[in-house]
Amino acid sequence: MDEERLITPKEQNEDQVFDMTLRPKVLAEYIGQEQIKKNLEIFISAAKKRKEPIEHVLLYGCPGLGKTTLAHVISNEMGAQIRITSGPAIERAGDLAAILTNLGEGDILFIDEIHRLNKVIEEVLYPAMEEYALDLVIGKGPGARTVRLDLPRFTIIGATTKVSMISSPLRDRFGATYHLNFYEDADIGKIINRSAKILNIKIDNGAVELLASRARKTPRVANRILKRVRDYAEVKANGIITMELAEVALKNLGVDQFGLDQIDRRILESIIKKFQGGPVGLNTLSAATGEEQATIEEVYEPYLLQLGFINRTPRGRVATETAYKHLGIDIPKNLQEKLV
Repeated sequence: MDEERLITPKEQNEDQVFDMTLRPKVLAEYIGQEQIKKNLEIFISAAKKRKEPIEHVLLYGCPGLGKTTLAHVISNEMGAQIRITSGPAIERAGDLAAILTNLGEGDILFIDEIHRLNKVIEEVLYPAMEEYALDLVIGKGPGARTVRLDLPRFTIIGATTKVSMISSPLRDRFGATYHLNFYEDADIGKIINRSAKILNIKIDNGAVELLASRARKTPRVANRILKRVRDYAEVKANGIITMELAEVALKNLGVDQFGLDQIDRRILESIIKKFQGGPVGLNTLSAATGEEQATIEEVYEPYLLQLGFINRTPRGRVATETAYKHLGIDIPKNLQEKLV
């Protein structure tokens, strides 16, 4: 169901070519995350001055905030080749060995969802990251022996939405760790303007501000909304996105003034109507809404928390006064004191 959502921050198949077209190539083109950019500029400049690969980098944050884009920017800034894989794709030590032995000097290996690497793979990865060596076990039983292969100096860039699920030994082997935050509406507006120019879309300032306010503070969502509203403008108008047209398009697409869609509202309504405002456990909420626990926790909750529509408590999720007001639901008198 999540794959069909306009405002899901997760990458969809249709996003891949679109994202490649809009992806910035260098730090100067990358909008937002200013503190990370400043630190990366020094980090990269120092490595280039020493003529060394940069240290291993760990990027974490919610989906759609630009972790993959930032990895490509780093590779471009370093003039390095980037190879892409993911934690679930590396099933056996042999898979990792094949990837690592094919890397060249200074290459970057980008591992998405690095928190999903299994422990056996992590054990192989430790000497590769620290000593640029690969320890392989040849044979079985008493005749087994370990062979060490030297690797070229390379950089691993790991990306994750769940940094707490990465083991401490692996996390400690990254020389730099950066947390990507949700974007300010002003930066989202700049991203929309930049994308509109690249795609040759005519859009007025009022429409830019409106789309930015509905984009859930997430660049991927902003670009997807821009694409859908462009389609609406081409069919229903003369191809120019005005504020009035954007309002109609977003209403038809089911995106409200806070960037919430039907599923977000269903989650809030379940907490309020079925469970008297909470607290309600994640398992129960998942069963009540028909959404997977991981999807609620990773995709929906971060933005609802950011808006202040729900709170996490030791006993479960609780709807806030703001959520009641947004849905136009009166707060029961017996709950008013609890929500204050």
